[in-house]
Amino acid sequence: MNLPKKVSPNQLRTAYLDFFAKHGHVIIPSASLVPENDPTTLFTSSGMQPLVPYLLGQPHPEGRRLVDSQKSFRSQDIEEVGDNRHTTFFEMLGNWSLGDYFKQDQLSWLFEFFTSVVGLAPEKLFVTVFSGNDQLGIPKDKEAVEIWQKLFASKGIDARAVDHAETQGMQQARIFYYPEKKNWWSRSGTPDKMPAGEPGGPDSEVFYDFGEHVHLHQHSAWKDEECHVNCDCGRFLEIGNSVFMQYQKQADGTFQELSQKNVDFGGGFERILAASLDERDIFKTDLFWPIITELEKMTHKSYEGNEVQMRIITDHLKASTMLIVDGVLPSNKAQGYLLRRLLRRAALKVHQLDVPFVQMLPELSKTVLSIYEGVHTIDPKVQENLVVETIRQELEKFQKTLASGLKIVEKTAQIDGKVAFDLYQSYGFPLELTAEIVQQTGQELDREMFTAEFEKHKALSRTASAGAFKGGLAEQSVTTTKYHTATHLLQAALRKVLGAHVQQKGSNITGERLRFDFSHPQSISPTELKQVEEQVNTWIEQRLPVTVRTQQKQVALDSGAVAFFAEKYPDQVTVYTIGSNAETDWISKELCGGPHVKNTGEIGLIELLKEQSTSAGIRRIYARLKTTK
Repeated sequence: MNLPKKVSPNQLRTAYLDFFAKHGHVIIPSASLVPENDPTTLFTSSGMQPLVPYLLGQPHPEGRRLVDSQKSFRSQDIEEVGDNRHTTFFEMLGNWSLGDYFKQDQLSWLFEFFTSVVGLAPEKLFVTVFSGNDQLGIPKDKEAVEIWQKLFASKGIDARAVDHAETQGMQQARIFYYPEKKNWWSRSGTPDKMPAGEPGGPDSEVFYDFGEHVHLHQHSAWKDEECHVNCDCGRFLEIGNSVFMQYQKQADGTFQELSQKNVDFGGGFERILAASLDERDIFKTDLFWPIITELEKMTHKSYEGNEVQMRIITDHLKASTMLIVDGVLPSNKAQGYLLRRLLRRAALKVHQLDVPFVQMLPELSKTVLSIYEGVHTIDPKVQENLVVETIRQELEKFQKTLASGLKIVEKTAQIDGKVAFDLYQSYGFPLELTAEIVQQTGQELDREMFTAEFEKHKALSRTASAGAFKGGLAEQSVTTTKYHTATHLLQAALRKVLGAHVQQKGSNITGERLRFDFSHPQSISPTELKQVEEQVNTWIEQRLPVTVRTQQKQVALDSGAVAFFAEKYPDQVTVYTIGSNAETDWISKELCGGPHVKNTGEIGLIELLKEQSTSAGIRRIYARLKTTK
């Protein structure tokens, strides 16, 4: 199917899924933005993240060829938002080969999709590949170069390949070799940052060229160099990346090839849509423009001349809306902290446009829901009230915070960079507002001191974050596997003691404890908690077998299996059953991706630490393995 010249987001998404379905791929649903039972990260930031166990060799219930459009969120891109291409929330079009096809099929199909289906002019496409690393024993990717050259030759294009590090600039070439900083992919970044057990590999990126007339060099790290595909000047836009995931880092720092060679493609949906329209500003596509149109009406200001503020408002509000839909609520910790930061930054930008934000942003979130209606289980009739009220309540709090911060500013005789940072850190008081007030008193804020304090804080945060999530895939360890299986027992015990209305609403596992959220209308009595703990430990002491089988989803659900977000699972599912007989005598049956112990006795006894409320009708339990002396 060839797409129309003015393609809609839904047409493009469907065309991608259908194209790869015709090539033997099974369409799987998007996972939640909040990873389930993954202690290594706060958010789903790429399409491959939910598929890591299968990339490492675990059989996927839907086979070896998969395709989807995965909701993704990258908190590290918050400060980048404001240009024509960066967003925090985005969709990643992805297709995977789990030990099936490799470079030849992947690059050929991708080229066909871009040029024949989407209709991108082949002369506007440029490519990068991995230049190799002799110290790691990973060769230059000449194989990918040869495939690309044949594909371009089929369109009458001579695709010369050069090493960017040696030649710089464009050099009348079409294919460019880059080192691992640009053309190596793993969840953890470059090979030196990868923890043991993490898979990764060389990749090949595709860029769309908007033409030499688009050459802005706004914030480019290469602003003093000749233009090239990675210079971020505005001329080139990366639209897809094929990762050839064939290596795994070992404990001694070396790399070994995986038992199966995988393909992991990720294409920025918003960017591909922009390229299909030859529109270098992704915010002018139908995935953002309806929000900006409403924003223009509400602020009585034009997008032109206010692009940075309106892009930040639009992106942050969209990301906030999608996070709330997936169960995140504002707080001072983990995912909730990032949501709070997004909403407050969006509110600040609205404030800078001289418009009250408490009423405006909640109302604007309805437009976000309308854009995605019918996609990723978005149903405005079901989710609108939750989203609107969550945003409204958070912004009412922030409005009071602004007022408190203003009082402190007025009482402080000398506001230097350190005071400004303390206001920012303790009260969420924006630097821009502090600078504005200081300027009105005839002073000038020491931004360098603020930046120094801010960088010091970021360094400490990174250290803390690295400590919290340093396990990487190695954290799929014996302990976390025990905790994962224990959550199944805990849910079964809660349903037995409290009633069948209990359903999982979220969970989080680290190497030290498990956290389990579930539906229940009131607090749990000490007696009930004791019953739950004793029941779990009784099942553990019985050493009940844990069995796994692949079934049709509806068959599994009809047999009594439960699921957290059942809609996120594909038609073929993996079902884990705990009990002496998986058909007739079981105590737990759940749709799940693993990992699990072989029998409950491997877990060891657990103890419930505390129980509390997280929101109306939702309770939370913390538990840990009992220490043996």
